[in-house]
Amino acid sequence: MKKIMKKLGEAELEIMLVIWKADIPVTSSFILKELQERRKWQLSTLMTSLSRLVNKGFISCDRATGNNLYSSIISENDFKAKESKNFLEKLYNNSIQNMVATLYSNNYPYKILPFYCIPFI
Repeated sequence: MKKIMKKLGEAELEIMLVIWKADIPVTSSFILKELQERRKWQLSTLMTSLSRLVNKGFISCDRATGNNLYSSIISENDFKAKESKNFLEKLYNNSIQNMVATLYSNNYPYKILPFYCIPFI
């Protein structure tokens, strides 16, 4: 049976990006330091968000070392693929051609569009 991936809030996504970028188990102190320019959080706020991410199945917490070490369970690539698929389904009727046409018709910078999208325009 296929497991359903839960949604991430904006703050949860920022935490996940830090964990994915580190690519090794990280402490809450490491995450807090990495987020300090974007979020003015207290440690307790971060711990609440980390607990939610554990409950949602995005990360695990290893307490065996004496420090809580957080690791991703869902890879960044799997998350992006699922979110991209949902985005395409909801907004563009599951059509990349419709998405590219919308970007092009709204003056999205042409040189930024990937070369493989050009035939769809």
